[in-house]
Amino acid sequence: MRLSTTTTLLAYLAFAGLVLVAPAFLGDFWLNRMAKYLVFGMLGVAISLSWGYAGILNLGQGLFFGFGAYMLAMSLKLASPTSLAQGSDTPVPDFMLWNAEPGAPTDLCCITGSSFLWKPFISQGFGIFMGLALPVTVAFLLGMVVFRKRIAGVFVSIITLALVLLVRLLVIDAQPFTNGFNGLTDLGWLTIGGFEFDPYSQATYYLVAITLLVVLAATRLLVETRAGLVLQAIRDDATRARYLGFDVPAYQIFFFAVSAGIAGLAGMLYVVVAEFASPTFMDLAFSITMVVWAAVGGRSSLLGACIGAILINMIEAGASETEALVEAWKAVIGLIFVLVVLFMPRGLGGLAHDLIDRVSGATRKAEGRK
Repeated sequence: MRLSTTTTLLAYLAFAGLVLVAPAFLGDFWLNRMAKYLVFGMLGVAISLSWGYAGILNLGQGLFFGFGAYMLAMSLKLASPTSLAQGSDTPVPDFMLWNAEPGAPTDLCCITGSSFLWKPFISQGFGIFMGLALPVTVAFLLGMVVFRKRIAGVFVSIITLALVLLVRLLVIDAQPFTNGFNGLTDLGWLTIGGFEFDPYSQATYYLVAITLLVVLAATRLLVETRAGLVLQAIRDDATRARYLGFDVPAYQIFFFAVSAGIAGLAGMLYVVVAEFASPTFMDLAFSITMVVWAAVGGRSSLLGACIGAILINMIEAGASETEALVEAWKAVIGLIFVLVVLFMPRGLGGLAHDLIDRVSGATRKAEGRK
């Protein structure tokens, strides 16, 4: 096994070890906060897969994150005590009472014009299924339109940017259905097999941590497959790959949908940990922030992008809670990004790979002298 491969494997194992032993050193508050950082790390993986490996700069990843978040949040909203105490045989979200027409029955079937669409979400299994299916389906359909028409580069970024802004406006405007600006709050806990996941418990942390590690391992194996290698060839020169007989749009659509599925999964886990879903998930600023995370960590490194997302959020939290930096913490994050772009264009992951290559080269030279 080559030195670089061994070192990469050790890096993944070291990261997994740190993530899994963290609960031994963290209290409930920091355990919950760290779980949120790990969710953002998962978003870093999604961006790296789309941007770093597929060459698709998606400025609307918050759309898929928001879809996942809202789908599960709808189920958890119906499981909350307030939804179960509205005098109906079935749970009814409290905000629907505020938006109901005079004389409307207190029932999901007809309390508002679109409330019947919530009925399947009484099952948390359905909410989880939709949290994955909706982002993947939307990404697949969008990819069919965009990549089959050979739209590429900045135009893909503009389209995804416009789409996330459009959906955000629709979510806000659909007040009786989504609670508008307020989002979905006062949620119940995720329950699987009768076990409830308290957002501040070790069980919830490990749910997030193990999911992240599985996603990291699966995406790493995926990009090492023949399809992953073809995708990287398409990223480098799509025209050449097309002339060699590869169905370029099919590869792009597949990996774009996988990236969206990871983002949707991250959205669901964030709702479990943070106990709310908000249209701010679909803000343009949030989607661009994800790109910054991947750029700092290294967009061409899955683990680097993951670590970059975690580190940036930890620095951001520390700076925003430091009295001297309360008004300037955003400038601190911006300065870090500028410095990385100027001096480490391949991010932390690229820096690590360069160091590994130097060590590997020095080792080979030393062996050659013997």
